[in-house]
Amino acid sequence: MRRPSTLVDVFLVLALFCCSSWKVWSSTLCKETNLDKVRPHSVSITEFGAVGDGITLNTKAFQNAIFYLNSFSDKGGAKLFVPAGRWLTGSFDLISHLTLWLDKDAIILGSTNSEDWPVVDPLPSYGRGRELPGGRHRSLIYGCNLTDVIITGNEGIIDGQGSIWWSMFRNKTLDYTRPHLVELMNSTRVLISNLTFLNSPFWTIHPVYCSQVTVQNVTILAPLDSPNTDGIDPDSSDDVCIEDCYISTGDDLIAIKSGWDEYGIAFGRPSTNIVIHRLVGKTHTSAGIAIGSEMSGGVSDVRAEDIHFYDSYTAIRIKTSPGRGGYVRNIYVTNMTLANVDIAIRFTGSYGDHPDDAYDPNALPVIEKITIEDVIGENITKAGLIEGIEGDNFVNICLSNITLNVSSNYPWNCSNIRGYSDMVFPEACEPLKERIFPDHCSDCYYLSNHRQSSNNQNRGAWFMSW
Repeated sequence: MRRPSTLVDVFLVLALFCCSSWKVWSSTLCKETNLDKVRPHSVSITEFGAVGDGITLNTKAFQNAIFYLNSFSDKGGAKLFVPAGRWLTGSFDLISHLTLWLDKDAIILGSTNSEDWPVVDPLPSYGRGRELPGGRHRSLIYGCNLTDVIITGNEGIIDGQGSIWWSMFRNKTLDYTRPHLVELMNSTRVLISNLTFLNSPFWTIHPVYCSQVTVQNVTILAPLDSPNTDGIDPDSSDDVCIEDCYISTGDDLIAIKSGWDEYGIAFGRPSTNIVIHRLVGKTHTSAGIAIGSEMSGGVSDVRAEDIHFYDSYTAIRIKTSPGRGGYVRNIYVTNMTLANVDIAIRFTGSYGDHPDDAYDPNALPVIEKITIEDVIGENITKAGLIEGIEGDNFVNICLSNITLNVSSNYPWNCSNIRGYSDMVFPEACEPLKERIFPDHCSDCYYLSNHRQSSNNQNRGAWFMSW
């Protein structure tokens, strides 16, 4: 098994950022954030007896500090300061109007004792734990029904020490579904920024049933063979902005979700209005950006641009199956650069398991209006593996201005889909060969008008800089 991510990995990533101009060549797409918000009350975790030696368990100190700060939630809010040190802790709750600030060289360490991660009820849109029937372990940093929460700092680190959980998963000794590293539930106005997240037991950052969420300038690392260590998973959430992030994990870098089969259909909360901007990363087993496979509440209005994936299995993927129901529509991906990627574009209509036998196999998903344009790729094995569902075609799939250096003699494999393409090399598969312009522009979700050669030259120069 590969070693967990370490501080050496973090320094390498920071060096990569320092040598690259990718973070500054266009403005933010996120709405104004409150990173500089001044909280009138501030305490240090050391004032509550915490010891930063990496050995002393500080769960009570974090819980007591936040309990104390709750008295200031209606007085302008408060800030919990975590200084340099190695602060071992079990799961703890956040409160509204709180800034959790990790100073330089501050490291919050997740306990390696599963009893320090309480078991809580499953999410209603999933009906059970994602891995096992019953409950699930609560995340290391957790919040529910909150507003105005900031998790940030001066490049501090939150390390889930997930290897014990990965071993239990592989050995099939889990009693409950593994915990996330950070989960905010039913919360609004959430900002997570300027931190590094390491070695999550399961999905790393999981906003679920949330609105107005910004994840900005974060690094997420886990071994490339660590199981299900997704980077950022917006789940039945809206108005989410993910920007200036580097992610390298053992599963999808970003996975947009909205509930699982009959439970997600009944809960009925979609993920919508999601922006992904300036994302860099790699995954050997999964996708750079995925939608699903749990998408039963619906996913719509997703915009991803200025994306770079390298040394990865798949770049863009939609995962669904009969029984999911729901929809994926109005998805736009643009200005994407790929290097050493097995499959550039993959849609799968027969993916994933079901929570129980009560799902409806006739609940078919609607997949429509997916546009991918302005893509270049070097050393790509297969351009596209795009497979819909028999009797439930994926429609209005639009590909434009895509150039991929592909090694396979059969660059495209398509079935049960319908769409259009322009300026795609290698030439798109038969169901996508009909031209977009001029007759089918209205069938495609958002097409840019620029087709200037200078744009391709600039993107090529950016690609070569990597």
